[in-house]
Amino acid sequence: MASKSTQKHTFEASLKRLEEIVSKLEQGEVPLEDSIKLYEEGLALSKSCIEKLTQAELKLKKLSKDIDGNFQFLEEESE
Repeated sequence: MASKSTQKHTFEASLKRLEEIVSKLEQGEVPLEDSIKLYEEGLALSKSCIEKLTQAELKLKKLSKDIDGNFQFLEEESE
């Protein structure tokens, strides 16, 4: 069930689908084969969500407010 279309969903849509999958699996009434497919889809969605959150976090780390309250991008800092 995991497919390339997973990457095209918004974060919110992916998270909602992931919650649906978890709910179905927790009920324990899904046949084994279907459970495996749902689990695989859930892993792909989870990975997609993590990637999107990481990208958002990196963007936010680059933003900073100046003294006047205007946002500006920070240059990369070397560690």
